Amino acid sequence: MPQTTPYSSKFNPSTYSSSHSHRQPVEENYGGLHYRDNKLVSGSLEALIQLLVPTVDYYPDRSYIFTFLLSSRLFLHPFELMSRVCYLCVDHHRVGDPQTDKKRIREMAPKIVQLLTEWTETFPYDFRDERMMRSLKEMTHRLAFGDELSRRAMQRLIQRLLRKLTTLGQYEESLATSSATAAAMDRPLALKSKQQLVRRDDCVLNLCDDPFVFAQQLTHIEMERLGYIGPEEFVRAFAQKRPSDNHKSFFSKRKASNLEAYIEWFNRLSYLIATEICMPVKKKHRARVLEFFIDVAQECFNIGNFNSLMAIITGMNMNPVSRLKKTWNKVNTDKFDILVHQMDPSSNFYSYRTALRGATQRSSTAHTSQEMIVIPFFSLFIKDIYFLNEGCVNRLPNGHINFEKFWELAKQVSEFLSWRQVVCPFERDRKTLQYLISAPVFSEDELQLASYESEGPENNLERDTRRSLRRSISSPICFPLL
Repeated sequence: MPQTTPYSSKFNPSTYSSSHSHRQPVEENYGGLHYRDNKLVSGSLEALIQLLVPTVDYYPDRSYIFTFLLSSRLFLHPFELMSRVCYLCVDHHRVGDPQTDKKRIREMAPKIVQLLTEWTETFPYDFRDERMMRSLKEMTHRLAFGDELSRRAMQRLIQRLLRKLTTLGQYEESLATSSATAAAMDRPLALKSKQQLVRRDDCVLNLCDDPFVFAQQLTHIEMERLGYIGPEEFVRAFAQKRPSDNHKSFFSKRKASNLEAYIEWFNRLSYLIATEICMPVKKKHRARVLEFFIDVAQECFNIGNFNSLMAIITGMNMNPVSRLKKTWNKVNTDKFDILVHQMDPSSNFYSYRTALRGATQRSSTAHTSQEMIVIPFFSLFIKDIYFLNEGCVNRLPNGHINFEKFWELAKQVSEFLSWRQVVCPFERDRKTLQYLISAPVFSEDELQLASYESEGPENNLERDTRRSLRRSISSPICFPLL
C-alpha cells in the first residue's frame, strides 16, 4: 500500500508563502492544471478530480487528497465526487475482456482501498448519506471480482466506518440529552417556592476546590467535543445549498452541527462562571469563588486550554460580575490582569497568537500527552477561516478553481486535526464533569438581578433596572444544593 505522511508533517509552510527571491516564477500548464514553481495553484474541476484518482503507476499525495476532499464539497456533493471517482477507477478503463479487466482491478485494488481508507477515516460524516454507503458497498463487490484480499480489506474498512458512525451518533444523542436536561433544570427555577432561599452560599468549591483538577475536567470536555468536529464542518459553515438541489443533499443529512455545539459549550461555560460568582449571598464567599476561577484560568493557560481560559475571562468580564466592586476589592487581581492581557484582542490578538505558537511548538516536541495539548480559542479560529474564505475567490476568471486558497484552508484545518487527535491524559472526576455539563445557569436577566441583590444599584438607572427585573422575575431565583 502507498505510504503517507502524518498530518503534522503534511503541509510544508513554503507551499503557501511566496518565494523571497526576485526571480520570475515558472508557470506551467498540464491538462487543465496550472502550476507555479512546481506547486499546483489552480485547475478545472474535472482535472482536479482526475488528479485524485489513482492509477497503476500513480497515487496522489496525501496532502492533495485531504485538500481536495475538504474543498471539493464547495463545488459538488461528496456523493457526486464518489460516483465520479468510482467510475474513473474501474468502469472507465474496462476493455470488455474478463481476464484483462480482472488483472487491472487486481493491480489497482490496493490503491483504491487506500484512497477510500483516507476518505472514510478523515471524513466519516460523508458516509451518513445512504448513497455514499451504497457506492462504498458497490466498490467492495467490484474489487471482489479481481482480488479477494482487497475485498476483505474493504469489508474491514466498512466495519470500522460503521463503528465510528455509531460512536458519533451516540455522542450527538448524549449532547441532545445533556442540553434537554440543562434546559429542564434552568426553566423551573422561577417556579420554586418563596420559602426557599433566593441564593445560596454553598458553591462549586464544595464540589471541587482544586483549580488544577477543575481545569483538567474542563480540558476533558473541550477535547472530547473537539474530537467530534468533522473537518468538513469548517467548509460547511460557509457553503450554501444549491437552489436547484431539491433532493436530500449531503448537508441535510447532518444532524446538529458539532461545531455549533462546541461554540454553545463556550457560551454555557461563560454563563456558568458568572452564575457561580453571583450566586453566593456573602461577599467573602463571592471573593473566594472569584479567586478560585482566576486560579482555574491560570491552570487552563498552563495546560494549553485557551478556549476554557477565554470562556472564564468572558464570564468574569460580564457586567453582572464586573460591577461587583466590593467583591473585586477583596481579591488580588494581578494574576487575572496578566491573563486578560494574554487574551487581549488588540493587534489582532497578538499576545494570544504568540502564546498559541508557543503551545504548538511545545506540542510538536512533546514527550508526554499533557505537553501535547493545544486547544485554541475556537471562535477566533473560526473567524480566521471565515476571513480566508471571504478574502479569496473560489474560482478564477478563467473558470479554474483557486487551489492556492484551498491549500491554505487545508493547512489551517490540518493543524486543527493534529490538535484534535491528542488523548486527554488527566483522570476523570465524574461529579465535576457532570456539574460542568448539566448544572443550571442564570439567564442574563437573572444574573443582572443577582448582581444587584449582591451589591445594590449605584444610580437611578440601575435602580430602575432592578425594579423592572424584580417585576419580570416574579418568583425567587433558586438553585438546588450541590
